[in-house]
Amino acid sequence: MDKTPPPLTPGTLYLVATPIGNLEDITLRALRVLRECDVVAAEDTRRTGQLLKHFEISKPMVSYFAFNEAKRSEEILERLNRGDKVALVTDAGTPGISDPGERVVRAAVAAGLRVESVPGPCALVAALTASGLPTDEFHFIGFLPHKSGQRRKQLEALKAFAGTLALYESPYRIEKLLGELSEVFPDRTIVLARELTKKFEEFLRGKPAELLALVAKRALKGEFVVLVSGEAEAADDGESFAGRVVSD
Repeated sequence: MDKTPPPLTPGTLYLVATPIGNLEDITLRALRVLRECDVVAAEDTRRTGQLLKHFEISKPMVSYFAFNEAKRSEEILERLNRGDKVALVTDAGTPGISDPGERVVRAAVAAGLRVESVPGPCALVAALTASGLPTDEFHFIGFLPHKSGQRRKQLEALKAFAGTLALYESPYRIEKLLGELSEVFPDRTIVLARELTKKFEEFLRGKPAELLALVAKRALKGEFVVLVSGEAEAADDGESFAGRVVSD
C-alpha cells in the first residue's frame, strides 16, 4: 500500500465520492483531491459549498447537473485539455451512480483524457452489504421510470434474473413501488434501506405485501434503496421480517 500519495495529475477528471449522510464518511483522499484540484464541478454548488466550508476548503466551483450536462461537459473537457485538475462531485454519493457524471466521463474517455475514481460512500453498496441478501450477483436498476406502464414492463423483464435486484426510490413513490412488487414478485424477500448512515438509519425486511401494509401506516421519509431477493422463497427458515427494524 502506497503511504506517500502522489500529487494530482494535470488534465485529470477526478470522480470524488462524498458523504450520503454522515460527514465522517468522507475519505482522506477525497479531502486531498478537493483541496488540490483547480476547480470543483458540483451538482448543486450551494450544497457542495457547505461541504467544502465544513472542511475549511475554498475552491472555485461550476455547476454540473442533469439540465446543463451537455454544455458543461464541453467546458470541462476544455479545462482538462488546458491541464486543469477537475473534481466532479454530486450532492451525495458517487458521481455517475444514478447521478450526473456518466456523460462527461464518456466524453473524457473518448477524448483520450485521464479519469480517476476517488471511491467512497455509495448508498447502493451500503444497503446491499447490510441487507442480508446475496451479494455475489446483483443487478442495479437505479430509478425506475415514472410512468406505470414502463415501470411494470421493466420489472417484468427482471423476473428471470437470478441474483439480487437493487434500485432507488423516493419516499413519494415507495408505496406505489411496493404495490408493483406485490404483483410482480409476491413471494420474494424485500429489504427497504432508508436514511443510510444517518441517525435514523433503518432496514425493513419482509414480503412486498407485508411491507406495503407497514409503510401505509407510517410516514417514512428519506430516499430508499430497495433490494429484491433472487429467490422465490422467503428466508430459509420461513420467518417474516416485516416490521422488524434493524438499526446499525
